[in-house]
Amino acid sequence: MIRAAGVAEVTDADFESEVLGSQLPVLVEFTADWCPPCRQMGPVLSALAAEEGERLKVVQLDVDTNPLTTNAYRVLSMPTFMVFRGGEPVRSMVGARPKRRLLEELTDLL
Repeated sequence: MIRAAGVAEVTDADFESEVLGSQLPVLVEFTADWCPPCRQMGPVLSALAAEEGERLKVVQLDVDTNPLTTNAYRVLSMPTFMVFRGGEPVRSMVGARPKRRLLEELTDLL
């Protein structure tokens, strides 16, 4: 998987501790190597992680190597972004988007 700089990778094995157990809200990008829009989101996620790191944890999960989590949250399209807060998914967004729009969609959750 092509990881965005400054963005952690989570797996089926550590999803519960890294995402569901996080004190901060967590933005999860469900992604895949074969997905061009996912690759386009790399710089956006890196910038978001750098700018909002104190208020938001940003992680990526490769859908091809982590089918349990992908299926558990019924992710069918890539990229899918889910925001988790207090161990629960509170927002889901599908498709690439510019950083400005992504920030607007996250404002009320931060």
